[in-house]
Amino acid sequence: MWDELMVLAAVSGSILRVGIADGRVETLVGDAGSFPDGIVVESGTVYWTTMGTPTVDPAKGSGEAAQDFSRRNGGLHAMQLDGTGRRDVVSPGTITTGKQLTSDGAGFLYWCDREGRRVGGVRTDGSGLTDLVVNPPGDISQECVGVAVDPVHGYLYWTQKGPAKGGKGRIFRAGLELPTGESPERRTDIELLWSDLPEPIDLHLDGDWLYWTDRGASPGGNTLNRASIPAAGASGEPPQILASGFAETIGLAVDPAAGVAYVSDLGGHIRAVPLPGGPAEEAGEHDIASLSHPLTGIAGLSSR
Repeated sequence: MWDELMVLAAVSGSILRVGIADGRVETLVGDAGSFPDGIVVESGTVYWTTMGTPTVDPAKGSGEAAQDFSRRNGGLHAMQLDGTGRRDVVSPGTITTGKQLTSDGAGFLYWCDREGRRVGGVRTDGSGLTDLVVNPPGDISQECVGVAVDPVHGYLYWTQKGPAKGGKGRIFRAGLELPTGESPERRTDIELLWSDLPEPIDLHLDGDWLYWTDRGASPGGNTLNRASIPAAGASGEPPQILASGFAETIGLAVDPAAGVAYVSDLGGHIRAVPLPGGPAEEAGEHDIASLSHPLTGIAGLSSR
């Protein structure tokens, strides 16, 4: 069971350590890079992605709507849990817009590159850099955001959120290995599992369940969802909404031993959501912390 969370503060570019029991918040790193988004902890090392520095077009309004992340200046970084030994896992300019990050638990990292319209992977030492999925240029529907892996069965899952509040979000599955003779741009094993979702963001796979956050329009959006993994060739069944009412929900981490999902949102909230039938079900939903700045990726940590 976890006793701490590692949480990314997007605008300030910080990595936070948050106590689950008392809501204590400490800043581990205050200069994690421009717009950190995805985070994972493996073997005492923290890995995180950055979206990079956007250009701003005032003609498009203000805030997120005016930001253009299409410049290739995102990144994938690492450091020890005490904040030392910081390094770039891949060379600057390798990633356009680093989004959710996950691990197979055996030394290989996977991430989504939103404006790069791809899902990539690399070993924790920076070797073995590869693209697994590369979508063609086009509209926003081709952009990849959330990612999860199933190394036991050899599957990769990812989200393509579609336009903001557009109701055109999708979740896909493909093999962790490219089919023989095929390329990331042209692979025949991609399955569309869910479509017409409000705006799916981050994923988490636990056993036969796939969990995801959705920042789309109500009633299906700004929610935490789960659905059972469909069989090969089958579409996913309608998801079960586990929690709602978030403020632009993004980050997701599930602690199966505690029976709790932890969700972060752009409103600065970190909420604990007990899972149905789990040991924490009677505790009910509650905020662990409410901060004054937007939060993105989240990962669990046990200090024991």
